[in-house]
Amino acid sequence: MKDIYKDDELTIPTGVNVSVKARSVTVTGPRGELKKDFGHLSIEIKFQSKDKLKFVVHHGLRKHVACIRTVRSLINNMITGVTKGFEYKMRYVYAHFPINCIINNGGKDVEIRNFLGQKVVFRVKMREGVLVESSKAQKDELVLTGNDLEAVSQCAADIQQSCLVKNKDIRKFLDGIYVSERNVLEA
Repeated sequence: MKDIYKDDELTIPTGVNVSVKARSVTVTGPRGELKKDFGHLSIEIKFQSKDKLKFVVHHGLRKHVACIRTVRSLINNMITGVTKGFEYKMRYVYAHFPINCIINNGGKDVEIRNFLGQKVVFRVKMREGVLVESSKAQKDELVLTGNDLEAVSQCAADIQQSCLVKNKDIRKFLDGIYVSERNVLEA
């Protein structure tokens, strides 16, 4: 069944500038600028007042109406990113061969060595705006930080997927690098 009219609102905090042009949203804040294009969705994004965004769908089916909340959440994550930032913590898990991670290019890429005693070096490049560093407080931990939640979480997924156990029972061989914490950085 089609809904004739559905809408949702998002309040923009002070210190954050949001601009919308043809469903392309730019969010600027104290930590930087993020852009996202929602041109593939037929959703109306407009300013209701100076600090309120309104998302409207006319004659939408169930999946189409669900896009309202999705777009609202994505823009809210962009606002959180440019004001506070996101942090993912990843821990090395190994039973016998200690995993060795080397961070190169000032936190732009990671080399994973000695995974399950393999001689192969796995290299993972970080996406734009994401920095990786080894934790000073905790042994065997990587810390990924950045403004864009999608980029930070995708880099964490790339690192986890780079060291998969092949040709062995994954219930027994639990070695790898796994996400242990997801945080919003406090500015």
